Amino acid sequence: MRTDPKALALAILAAGLTAGTAHAAPTGTDAMANMPMPGLYHMFTLETDLSRTNGLDTGTWDLEGWAGGDTNRLWLQSEGTITDGKTEAAELWALYSRHVTPYWDAQVGLRTDAAPDLPGGQAHTFLAAGVTGLAPYFVATQAHLFLRDDGALSGRLRYETDWLITQRLILKPRLELNVSDRNDAIEGLGSGLTDASIDLQTRYEIRREFAPYVDLSYRQKFGQTADYARLRDEKPTETRLSFGIRWMF
Repeated sequence: MRTDPKALALAILAAGLTAGTAHAAPTGTDAMANMPMPGLYHMFTLETDLSRTNGLDTGTWDLEGWAGGDTNRLWLQSEGTITDGKTEAAELWALYSRHVTPYWDAQVGLRTDAAPDLPGGQAHTFLAAGVTGLAPYFVATQAHLFLRDDGALSGRLRYETDWLITQRLILKPRLELNVSDRNDAIEGLGSGLTDASIDLQTRYEIRREFAPYVDLSYRQKFGQTADYARLRDEKPTETRLSFGIRWMF
């Protein structure tokens, strides 16, 4: 089914429960019964943008966030690309995330990929496991392994950080690397390092919850992955200038 990227809309439902409040109570069992319950919170960011390359409109989205407490959380993530009304990629993650050391969470769960609008494109489900947290110098880091429903193993490493130019104007560089353990002609993936991307986003926070941005990205495919792209008359490299909005809720 074709989707107009200019009419791209992503509905995100996130529920958060506030912490219970405690009331004054006498000592003993009554006091223990009235102790406050641990708080449940949530925080999500959603980035949606549009670009035009080689006469084709492209829309992308990137959702990331969590709901839960200080130790145990439900981590949700989704990202995807639609070009000229056709889905190139669409991912949805649902992970159990547990705080294990200061600044780091261990995660395990499922990832599902929708079937791309390509000849032979297939939907897949993955078992996902990895870590997310803050590396030195406040670099947000994600490192995950994925075991696909047919046994294929892949991995992804992502780094990003915020550089404050002013209190409202912020630069966010991002690096992402993807690897695969096998050649897959149907999915267009080679073994080893399949692709890498570098982004530089500049956003202006009108409010912390709402920020328009400009994003310059460069992506390159490597090895057999690049060869598969050429067989489909695609370029193994891509540079894109996008305009979008970042939401926080």
